[in-house]
Amino acid sequence: MWRQYYLPSQPEIALIALVAVSNHELHVALSAASTELRDRLSHLDDQVESLAAFADKHELPWLNLSAPLVLEPVYIPKPWGQEIWYTGIEVRGQSSVTAQGHKVPLPWLLSLMPDFLVGGSAEHIILLKILDPLADERYGDLYFEMHEQKQEVYVVTHIDSQAWPDGVGGIRLGFNQHKRSEFTDDAAFKDAYLTAVRDYETVRREIDRQLDQQRLAHDIALDDPVDAATLNAWLSELPQNLLILESEKRAVMHAYTAMQDLQLGDVVKVPCFTPHALQHGVRTVEFQTPVYERKILSFTQKVLTQTHWDTKEALEKISLAIPALPALEEIDSTADAVVERVVTFDDFEVLRIGLAAGSHYYLSACSTYRLLMVISGSLVCYATESSMPSQAKYTHTQHYLSSQAVLLPVSLQQTEWEAGDEGAIVLLAVPTEISRYVGNE
Repeated sequence: MWRQYYLPSQPEIALIALVAVSNHELHVALSAASTELRDRLSHLDDQVESLAAFADKHELPWLNLSAPLVLEPVYIPKPWGQEIWYTGIEVRGQSSVTAQGHKVPLPWLLSLMPDFLVGGSAEHIILLKILDPLADERYGDLYFEMHEQKQEVYVVTHIDSQAWPDGVGGIRLGFNQHKRSEFTDDAAFKDAYLTAVRDYETVRREIDRQLDQQRLAHDIALDDPVDAATLNAWLSELPQNLLILESEKRAVMHAYTAMQDLQLGDVVKVPCFTPHALQHGVRTVEFQTPVYERKILSFTQKVLTQTHWDTKEALEKISLAIPALPALEEIDSTADAVVERVVTFDDFEVLRIGLAAGSHYYLSACSTYRLLMVISGSLVCYATESSMPSQAKYTHTQHYLSSQAVLLPVSLQQTEWEAGDEGAIVLLAVPTEISRYVGNE
């Protein structure tokens, strides 16, 4: 029995694993146990081909643990858009690993061989996800929130051209330093900001109360997301003076905060205790520590996951400084590849690797897992059974397109990566408890 640690009350589940070792490769299939499945397995021979056929017949992925593992994301709706989790493991959803058109929950697989796959980090794997906000100016901005433990970095991958015709989007990040200088001290600034937030919150809650009447009239749960078009239609029925007041109070509140321009490829490192809100129409890839905590200072629509804002509590710990966009450290550069360090946190670092069209790049074996995501272009990966480049005998080939992500397990030996005709840009996340990145060996 295995404990599902990410679910309420952590219920146990029985799992069945099919495991085959052949030609230096390890294959597995994993399923929830049942009497019927056990009975069918009792009549199965131990040939690899038979196990693979059995897995396919029962819609189970036949996973090669000697090769990169393709991650299938889970889509989490948000009032501002959606999050796309590639390694998410929690009650709201679990990502999967996929092969042959079938999939298995990622936490199930990691529980089977945690040391072999992720060096024992099965319950603490780096969280890789996409933030995909709506392009709608009214509903696409994220919560203005602060984290005390979670470390996160954004890489901008798309700017909606209708929302931002000049290609320059933004993120609300920290506080307006000019506004801050108008006060005798930071305590006075915080008090004034708190008053502005509470004034806005009063109006916001009255609007939300009236919109909740529409939810009830349409049999929609009060904590379910509603699409922007429907919300806009409902808003048009509200008193105009209430909407004008909301706009005025929102402008006063936002005057205390700072906006940072963002363009395609920009990187934002979000320090702890710094409030931030990605803006509408700006899509990013995010790597973060798998800690699910936050304090919401404000939100320009209804918060669905809690009944209160945390403004006063957050202001007791918050940083008033504005973090600068980090300059990327170039750690390797050739005619075929440019490797930059995006960020280094306490527990992981992220690299950006730009590959020229048709170029070949090598990643050596590693003592921990890694996460790799294709940001643009395409890649072919050749996996080998040997850790020595001179003895490489490639046994597995996979093709990856933009927005695909893979888990590179500890068990993976040397890999060769070939960029497509348009080149490729990839992000590589590596836990920092091991030695720094090595590539192209």
